[in-house]
Amino acid sequence: MPQWLEAGLWGLVGGGALVLGAAVAWRVPVSRGVVAGIMAFGAGVLISALAFDLVDEAEKSGGLLPTVLGFLGGAGMYVLANVVLARRGARHRKRSGDQQSAEAQTQGSGAAIAVGALLDGVPESVVLGLSLLGGGGVGMGVLVAVFISNVPEGLSSAAGMKRAGRGARYVFGVWGGIALASGLAALLGNLLLRDASPETIAVITAVAAGAILTMIADTMIPEAFERSGVYTGLIATVGFLTAFTVERLGG
Repeated sequence: MPQWLEAGLWGLVGGGALVLGAAVAWRVPVSRGVVAGIMAFGAGVLISALAFDLVDEAEKSGGLLPTVLGFLGGAGMYVLANVVLARRGARHRKRSGDQQSAEAQTQGSGAAIAVGALLDGVPESVVLGLSLLGGGGVGMGVLVAVFISNVPEGLSSAAGMKRAGRGARYVFGVWGGIALASGLAALLGNLLLRDASPETIAVITAVAAGAILTMIADTMIPEAFERSGVYTGLIATVGFLTAFTVERLGG
């Protein structure tokens, strides 16, 4: 199988976890406390992955300066894009409660939520595609982190969409589209950056890591803390250790 095609399939697997989470939320009445706990666990998993699989590897391969610049750039770009989307009704796109705007309340909020979901998912998928460039197979730590964190993201956001009155066609259209876009992002990341310099790879990896960390702090942790309260840190710690253990055993 061509490596670029394998990258696309792994990106699709990671993005498919969003659809899985949305399906659970749509069919099963999951309590917001359970959603919050899973969200906290997923946040810890992602933090571990970006620390040990992304930023560390970027610095080792491309140097400290490209990594620092990329990391800050990714965070800044995510914040700017999120500010625009928040003004259009997508501020609470990952919330499971009544915070999401209905289309009747904020015109265009449905499209903004869809674009916001794409903004959250693409950086992770690009990194999956890049992880194959070394020839050693997909980065299992990153893949596990993306999959585990995407399930509660899809679950929480779909629950909020349902509460806001959005139908199944919209909800599963959004997450199905994001899953396909994730596969495409991983495929293109692998295909277009195959001959890129280590410094370029480091910058792009760090950009993705900065965007992911900003997303965790801005959307995942608030949703988790709202219901898990003082247990959020402990649950996130367990998630961090789980991903760290997978990364070490896999290495």
